[in-house]
Amino acid sequence: MNYEERLRNVSVLGAAGKMGSGILLLTAVEMADLSLKPENKEKSFVLHAIDVSHEALSGVMKYLRSQVLKIAEKKIVALRAFYQDHPDLIENSEIIDQYIFDVLAIVRPTTRLEAAYESGLVFEAIREDPELKVKIFSQINKNNDNLPWFFTNTSSIPITELDEKTGLEGRIIGFHFYNPPAIQKLVELIKAKNTQKELEEFALAYAKNLRKVVVPSNDIAGFIGNGHFMRDILYAISQVDVLQKETSFVEAVYVINKISHEYMIRPMGIFQLIDYVGVDVCSYILSVMNSHLENEDLSCPLLQKYLELGVKGGQYADGSQKDGVLKYEKGRITGVYDPGKKEYVTIPSIEEKVTKMLGAMPAVLPWKSVVGNPEKEEVLRSYFKEIKDSASTGAKLTLSYALKSREIGLHLVNTKVAQNEKDVNTVLLTGFYHAYGPVNDYVL
Repeated sequence: MNYEERLRNVSVLGAAGKMGSGILLLTAVEMADLSLKPENKEKSFVLHAIDVSHEALSGVMKYLRSQVLKIAEKKIVALRAFYQDHPDLIENSEIIDQYIFDVLAIVRPTTRLEAAYESGLVFEAIREDPELKVKIFSQINKNNDNLPWFFTNTSSIPITELDEKTGLEGRIIGFHFYNPPAIQKLVELIKAKNTQKELEEFALAYAKNLRKVVVPSNDIAGFIGNGHFMRDILYAISQVDVLQKETSFVEAVYVINKISHEYMIRPMGIFQLIDYVGVDVCSYILSVMNSHLENEDLSCPLLQKYLELGVKGGQYADGSQKDGVLKYEKGRITGVYDPGKKEYVTIPSIEEKVTKMLGAMPAVLPWKSVVGNPEKEEVLRSYFKEIKDSASTGAKLTLSYALKSREIGLHLVNTKVAQNEKDVNTVLLTGFYHAYGPVNDYVL
């Protein structure tokens, strides 16, 4: 099969989820654009949106409609070329409506896994559970005569393990979109030991058509993104433990979140990021990594304790943040959960003490003012020089955190997870929106 033939019949597993819905949108648009080429007018293109809930699938169809409208509005010139042989489509609004219709007509929502038995390409974005993925891949492979290719969105499970346990014989590749897939530019590409060359070439062509930045990761649990993020979590929690010798648990969490957000010039603090991803998801990824990486202890009792208390984070259907380690009101952090008291402690009650503890700090550089600054390099060097010259507790914590982040980045290169330092930096810059890569010399 060539590129277009492979995209004639596609399935997305977990299509109504946070990641699956974005993958569904991107693939639906790519397939629709192919179907509108003159040479493909008589060919059928089918995209099976597979999930366990009819209600969730109904919701994802509404999501697709709203998002395709936005996409269509941005590429109206290209759409006029697509529909140039439709004299009845004159106004932009008519062309846009037709495009929405054509994209949605390709998508077939279903709760039946059997729909994937016809596909030549299967995207998977289900729960990060190795046994579940193996079960579903094996079932599809057993009943599909097309020798389908599998794109798994796993962010932690080794691809070779999935390949060998399902008997796919190299018809699988790790294609890790970052959240949300429709906006995020980054894709981590992970080959199994026997991933077919043609599959890899298709994956690169698909990524190019989606205008994604591709970073290759070697097939080691956690890959580059979670390889850094999960170790970042463990370091942050270790620092909370250290600070608890001088202050309360709640104050220590607030301090480390503030350091990792404001003073590290990141879009959000480490505990806020845990909540965004989900306490349960982070805990599970750590457990997967811990089971594969023999020379490290990546267990995390604190996250497990939060889960036992029902503290999970994550997002509501409208995208707003659920309470997790931190409490949120209208997007603002207003409290920290105290596992001992089993309740949230409000920020105003601890902020004065935390400010005094951190001491005099260099002027905070808002993330937004740095990330797009053409003189960013000079700004960051100057900022970290002030941090290194300061004797305040906050500055010391910031420098320690930055050095640890750098150490983690170098560890990923030294253990052959990443091919080089640039790839580590690209993942953190592009996938996590950091203002600077972790492997830098600002902090030395």
